[in-house]
Amino acid sequence: MQTITLLGATGSVGFQTIEVIRQLKNEFHLSAIAFGSNIEKALPVIYEFRPEYIVVKNKETKQELEKTITYNPKISVGSEGMTEIATLPDVDIVVNAVMGSVGLEPTLEAIRERKKIAFANKETLATAGHLVMKEARKYGVELLPVDSEHAAIHQCLKGERTDEINRLIITASGGSFRDKTRNELQNVTLKDALKHPNWSMGAKITIDSATMMNKGLEVIEAHWLFNIPFQQIDVILHRESMIHSMVEFKDHSIMAQLGSTDMKGPIQYALTYPKRLDISITKGLNLIDIGKLHFEEMSLERFPCLKMAYDAGKYGGTMPAVLNSANEQAVELFLNNKISFLAIEDFIQKAMDEHTIVKDPDLSTIIEVDQSTRRRVKSYVN
Repeated sequence: MQTITLLGATGSVGFQTIEVIRQLKNEFHLSAIAFGSNIEKALPVIYEFRPEYIVVKNKETKQELEKTITYNPKISVGSEGMTEIATLPDVDIVVNAVMGSVGLEPTLEAIRERKKIAFANKETLATAGHLVMKEARKYGVELLPVDSEHAAIHQCLKGERTDEINRLIITASGGSFRDKTRNELQNVTLKDALKHPNWSMGAKITIDSATMMNKGLEVIEAHWLFNIPFQQIDVILHRESMIHSMVEFKDHSIMAQLGSTDMKGPIQYALTYPKRLDISITKGLNLIDIGKLHFEEMSLERFPCLKMAYDAGKYGGTMPAVLNSANEQAVELFLNNKISFLAIEDFIQKAMDEHTIVKDPDLSTIIEVDQSTRRRVKSYVN
């Protein structure tokens, strides 16, 4: 039986990871969890699995949790606590399902302890891919992607030679506003933006899907994860989201991975890799019922956040960290009804324009740039 640390236990991916663990209870033991401050969502998980270690966002949440639960796990706080449970000696797998750059340091430390890492935290590679992959190579750790797109590419490349890749083709649903023109986006609401046509996800990632920043971060993630130049990574619009991504090889043959619009499939793949286990909560595809699949060119003019991501990735250095932190802060402002939907991309572009790139930054520089960018974006509101 393998022991798991789950970072981001109350988020969408975290909850679906718990569903997989529940189905495979003879294979896995949930030893440690981290979540923010939503005790109400966390309590059923805590009572069901009784993890020995719990990490929460702040001291207030810790005090409230201590008054509520009826057993005595070790409860820690903040990023230090996450790093602690990501490096526990008896933990085999660390699932990084937190949102944002907060997942970076625990991932780096887990790599150094040679943990198996399943990650849905694309911001980790988007902000510091050069550092993460350097450490992964140094310690011989394979990062197993939970994002459906990268899990698809990982499967398509199994047994293949990476020097024979012609291009990676990442599919995109188009998000909540895929059929709206730029003019029609002027007055869209938060409620509108949170209605994703295919996937059930958390609020932040659903907004990122609507702006296409989610896909942009996936492009940067794919660049680092598979060591492929940006000019060999394409994004196409695929409305059904049944093909999760594809790989074209030099002989122009294309391999595609298909699956239902359900994150439990790639989660299970990462947890059980290299085995494939039968699991009843993962639905199969009936291609006869589907009938047709559709593909369209992805317009960088219609989705400028995707272009910004390509630009940031090609600039390199600290620019991807600026892209990510500006986006996180702008999306938070939108979720709190402080700015309009289109202001998200305006704020990101402004932050990038005002940034002076630091080449080959260390971790402390990335953290400083992350924090200063967030402060700058906040100031744009005024």
